[in-house]
Amino acid sequence: MTDLAAGVVPVVGGPSLPQERRLVTEIPGPKALALHARRVAAVASGIGSTLPIEVVAAGGGVLVDSDGNSLIDLGSGIAVVNVGNAAPAVAQAVAAQAAAFTHTCFMITPYEGYVAVCEHLNRLTPGDHAKKSALFNSGAEAVENAVKIARHATGRTAIVVMEHAYHGRTNLTMALTAKSMPYKAGFGPFAPDIYRVPMSYPYRSGGVDSGAEAAAAAIDHIRTEIGADTVAAVLVEPIQGEGGFIVPGTGYLPALVEFCNESGILFIADEIQTGFGRTGAWFACEHEGIVPDLITTAKGIAGGLPLAAVTGRADVMDAVHSGGLGGTYGGNPVACAAALATIDLLESSGLIVQAQQLGAAMRTRLDAMKSRDRGIGEVRGRGMMQAIELVKPGTTQPDPERVRAVLAICHSQGVVTLSAGTYGNVIRFLPPLVISEHLLHEGLDVVSEALASTR
Repeated sequence: MTDLAAGVVPVVGGPSLPQERRLVTEIPGPKALALHARRVAAVASGIGSTLPIEVVAAGGGVLVDSDGNSLIDLGSGIAVVNVGNAAPAVAQAVAAQAAAFTHTCFMITPYEGYVAVCEHLNRLTPGDHAKKSALFNSGAEAVENAVKIARHATGRTAIVVMEHAYHGRTNLTMALTAKSMPYKAGFGPFAPDIYRVPMSYPYRSGGVDSGAEAAAAAIDHIRTEIGADTVAAVLVEPIQGEGGFIVPGTGYLPALVEFCNESGILFIADEIQTGFGRTGAWFACEHEGIVPDLITTAKGIAGGLPLAAVTGRADVMDAVHSGGLGGTYGGNPVACAAALATIDLLESSGLIVQAQQLGAAMRTRLDAMKSRDRGIGEVRGRGMMQAIELVKPGTTQPDPERVRAVLAICHSQGVVTLSAGTYGNVIRFLPPLVISEHLLHEGLDVVSEALASTR
């Protein structure tokens, strides 16, 4: 395996970062606490924080705070910095574009970067059919626009989503999202004509491969309770993100795609968290061999800059009238420059193969933890998108309290870890694809010790 993050990682315009976990103070330290006090006074309390440190530098697999602590990053800013927080090629591309111009609005006076990003997306996303793309700012914005496109192209209005789904925090995407707290509570009423059907969740189906059965139940629900001829699109995360890294049983997604094709329904794959090498493939759809009509992307697309996209069948994308899609900042030139550099890195540096190799190493470690711990109900995921679901030993009853305890220990020991899951009982692991194997294992050592101390 190529250890892309061994030694030090050069940060453009700043010092090189030793790839090590280093604790100088308690976490959070005094400078971080001072910033947190300012934050409490100035920032709306609805904006949460997993770990209130003050990041001053980041790269490779580490985050450095203002107190001099160096933390191992197993979160990647929620699957955003797949190529690292400060990849030199990305930083250089951003600097060069910012020096040329930062904005013109593509809808007013276009520029080559936007077109080039769309060309790459049309080429890289699943399927060899003619495709077109449109660029936006965030994952939620991409999902909203995919729904707009689907409704316009089909002349239908109903949108079908899954149990445990997460698609964003805007009004429409809150309606598409399953979990109430913290995403939806108190924010209604929500957009209408959204319908939820069963998701394949093998662990909570008695541990069996529930793909075909769950697909049949979802399809029956659509036919009998919604009406297939009213449905514009079925919207699915190929691996559910906030819902708990749920990998559907084999056959679930292909059966839905076949049903959609037979029924004149568009199949939309939400690859916002799973895309750009995260699962050991360019896109998670590739693991099931499915080809969506529309695919939404964001997060890992631009090395940390805000950019999102909808890519799909050219006839579907072109169904919308001129001026029906867009936005002032969509496809910002600086973000497009970052995306082009990010895509080049993923294609030229072996990072997707590295995601497969590091993902296999991480899975081996997590499986070993499960073998020693009756409170780990399941290990699941693909590539560098892995998770453990914690339950009360001997049951499938969720154990969110233990998740909180494990995360608190990890954070205090300088390892950034995240939770997920409808029941708050999943610990998810999303390291940068450029993390060194040595640093990954050290981070997992801390997770293992935290699990052992909370049994």
